[in-house]
Amino acid sequence: MVTLNPNQGPTSGGNQVVITGTNFARATGVKFGSKSATFTIDSATQITAVAPSNNAAVQVVVTAPGGGSSPGWYYYIPPPSKSGLSSTVGPLNGIPVTLTGASLQTATSMSFGANTAVPTAVNDTTLNVQVPPVTTPQTVPVSVTTMGGTTNGLTFTYVGAPTVTSMSPTTGPDYGGTASTIIGTNLSDVVDVSYGPDSCAYNIIDDTTIVAYSSGGTGTVTVTVTSVGGSDSSQSFAYVSSPG
Repeated sequence: MVTLNPNQGPTSGGNQVVITGTNFARATGVKFGSKSATFTIDSATQITAVAPSNNAAVQVVVTAPGGGSSPGWYYYIPPPSKSGLSSTVGPLNGIPVTLTGASLQTATSMSFGANTAVPTAVNDTTLNVQVPPVTTPQTVPVSVTTMGGTTNGLTFTYVGAPTVTSMSPTTGPDYGGTASTIIGTNLSDVVDVSYGPDSCAYNIIDDTTIVAYSSGGTGTVTVTVTSVGGSDSSQSFAYVSSPG
């Protein structure tokens, strides 16, 4: 019986398969199922063949003037397909995500732009992977490579953490409603502004400016600006007790 390494590959064929066995020195042919493969005799015990295209499991047989070898199995893997990522945005340092699709069981790598990660196959329709980190905000293409090939079509957006450099005014009445202008960077992706434990209403003007409306409260509280990229809690707001 011959042994194959690898014993699986894409339906398109084209990959090299090392076949080991005996009495290969006078081999005249290699067949993957009904299809003949091009091959090179490396030694009396090894042949390197190029797998032809196919779409099912086939038996591989080496033929020589003395007859054919005992067959070995070769498995054709369909190309992967992707239906979605559990999250398509995240911080610069990356997050865990889940990829769903089909024919994913043999995945060997995922690419996020120029960076690669090794996924964990849950089953043939699900992969878990840690998105690799980057240093600057960007949107990158996502691809997955399996024994059946590579597929593209999804993107992941890295979001920088917000930074706040100033806030004005920083005081207001305890019943709330004070409009404060918050200046900083990476503010267009903000999803929450809170005064102490309480979220407040806000308007995003652009990537450097937000107008926030204080919630009611007492004392001095921390103002936290949050996006999927992180948060900034460098500012505070002091409530002034109203008379009466």
